[in-house]
Amino acid sequence: MGLNKNKGLATLIGDMDEVYSKELGLDKNKTIQIPVEKIKINPFQPRKYFNKEALDELANSIKQYGLIQPIIVLKQKDHYTLVAGERRLRAYKMLGYENILALVSDAKEEKLRELALIENIQRENLNPIELANSYKDLIEVYEITQENLASLVNKSRAQITNTLRLLNLDSSTQKLIIEGKISQGHAKILVGLNKKDEKMITNSIIGQQLSVHDTEKIVKKIKNQETINLENDLEFETEFKELIKLLNNKNFKCKKSKKNLIIHLKNIDIIKKLKQIIEKIN
Repeated sequence: MGLNKNKGLATLIGDMDEVYSKELGLDKNKTIQIPVEKIKINPFQPRKYFNKEALDELANSIKQYGLIQPIIVLKQKDHYTLVAGERRLRAYKMLGYENILALVSDAKEEKLRELALIENIQRENLNPIELANSYKDLIEVYEITQENLASLVNKSRAQITNTLRLLNLDSSTQKLIIEGKISQGHAKILVGLNKKDEKMITNSIIGQQLSVHDTEKIVKKIKNQETINLENDLEFETEFKELIKLLNNKNFKCKKSKKNLIIHLKNIDIIKKLKQIIEKIN
């Protein structure tokens, strides 16, 4: 079921017009007007965020020049499911238009996910999170490696990896990336921080309008401090164990409780002995 994977994903990604005409059996010369209210959004659409200003511009363009490129839908029993053209459909709804020009296919619904992914992977205006989700889905749907995908979409393996890593960020940070409040340059620096530091740096980027370079310097300091703290913790543990060993050799029964040293003083002689040792230190 679905797209013929024997053709190769590269072929599909390379020419969307051919994908639509062959995979959906479309004739570009046969378009019809269909009711906007009967069109349902593709549930597999990777794009989740639509810039209102851009939609306003598109609506004004459609109002002035008409719809240049028809949307593409699949015919269902009592409705149509959108395959491509959600921005155009949203613009039509904003204008209050009742009907929209469309290319209609009666292909099976299994194609929806793959077509939406391939159609969107070519869009230059996908936000980084949408692009990351598209990469993730393509890897899963086609069972390919990051190296394969990098070759197919003409990106470096590092670019694919860095984009996918954005999905490890907190959902609130991802939302800020989607809204354009944090750039991808900022975002890739945040990957790997604990959630507390991530939130703190995110707030600083927005509140203090930090540049990518400034953000990088701050994050570097945080990571260096974590390394120093780790080294200090390791040294602390080593010295603590040595101290306990030393005290045990002096017949003091003691144990460690987190960062506390507990010495059992069972009689007056033990107390006097400990006192003498401390006085010698002074």
